[in-house]
Amino acid sequence: MRGERPQVTTNSPDAPAGGRTSVEAALKPASGAQRAARETVFELRNVSVFYGRQKAVNDVSMDIYRNTITALIGPSGCGKSTLLRSLNRMNDLIPGARVEGKVLYQGADVYSPQVNPVQVRKKIGMVFQRPNPFPKSIYDNVAFGPRTVGMKGDMDEIVERALRGAALWDDVKDRLKDNAYGMSGGQQQRLCIARAIATEPDVILMDEPCSALDPVSTGRIEDLMLQLKQRFTIVVVTHNMQQAARVSDMTAFLMVQVGADEHSRWGELVEYDETNKIFTNPSDERTDNYISGRIG
Repeated sequence: MRGERPQVTTNSPDAPAGGRTSVEAALKPASGAQRAARETVFELRNVSVFYGRQKAVNDVSMDIYRNTITALIGPSGCGKSTLLRSLNRMNDLIPGARVEGKVLYQGADVYSPQVNPVQVRKKIGMVFQRPNPFPKSIYDNVAFGPRTVGMKGDMDEIVERALRGAALWDDVKDRLKDNAYGMSGGQQQRLCIARAIATEPDVILMDEPCSALDPVSTGRIEDLMLQLKQRFTIVVVTHNMQQAARVSDMTAFLMVQVGADEHSRWGELVEYDETNKIFTNPSDERTDNYISGRIG
């Protein structure tokens, strides 16, 4: 990877062999003028995140669009996961964490005192870095969320719909009562995706969802992401720049900034644009240096 720019696959259905298939290309929205017509789901305005007195993310402003995959890339410690967790208030669970600025979801301030964080997380689901199924059956893993939030309807249908949505139904339909720990790592991660979509969220946040998976399982998760964006808005943190180039529509590059005392470090947004532009013609030299492997 170092010294080589990740190959960006074309959106054209007539892509040459070795690029994305025509199905994958069809799933990826066009850029340019169509971007202006996209519906904005998140508006981040001067967002900073602190853990106690330590600033972790500084002054990030960006919009995230419906039915797109937005990738957050950058070196370790630049605040990618912190920024991701600020979108559904997962940072609230960390003592001393606080957010300054505005995180607007469909125009509403996520951090308003009138907003219930549980309802926020129902609409904005999350898939973590390592598969984390509950020590329950496959069925009960998927049914847990719908039961917790009191969803109406036939639970068998809800579970099947979520498993089909995660491209897992055919693998597990005959062993729904088996313990989820008996599944492979890739299957467990798809189960966690099924669990996330079972409550019918609007957005799915993914924090390095493939970092613990083998290449075959990674490919299946990436293909699944491309299918899911037809129904959901996806924001993904990834260290794998080839993955960002393959699956995302928009890419945000964050970088570590060092304070005057050299002990203070925080993440800042360097550049945010369409993925093809970020990986082929970035506006900031630092982005180009990171993409090409000269720094990071």
